[in-house]
Amino acid sequence: MTKGNIIAGIIWLALAGLIYHLADGFINPNKAAVLGSSSSVVLQRGPDGHYRAEAIINGQKVNVLVDTGATDVAVSQNIAKQLNLSSHTAITTNTANGNSIAYVTRLDSVKIGGVEAKDVSAVIAPGLQGNVLLGMSYLGRMDVRLFHNTMTIKQLEQ
Repeated sequence: MTKGNIIAGIIWLALAGLIYHLADGFINPNKAAVLGSSSSVVLQRGPDGHYRAEAIINGQKVNVLVDTGATDVAVSQNIAKQLNLSSHTAITTNTANGNSIAYVTRLDSVKIGGVEAKDVSAVIAPGLQGNVLLGMSYLGRMDVRLFHNTMTIKQLEQ
């Protein structure tokens, strides 16, 4: 391999990394570092019309899809393992894809930006394809407003 080929390879890798970073920022504009730590957070709607964000659950950063139609926070099996969650109580849940089995658990804390709820009801959903659906067991404790492609989540006094 010549010196020119190595330099060209490094340039291509740098360009690929830059493109990935820009695309990820466009698809997921609500990164934890951008959201800050105030008691109110403003999420930008993604190009697919959904609100996604990086949240801190039990002290670990995870990607969430904000779902006002979900009763609880729903955690995929992979994220449940990452967060060291367990449950021995199975329930039947009614989802958009029909009935399924989920496992009841509790989350010590869920935080987006500086907006935090403690002791949050959740379910481990083995069939969940995404990471986490952020449902009303978290959102119901907050003041949530939609306006012009933004979602504002404000901490209520507790």
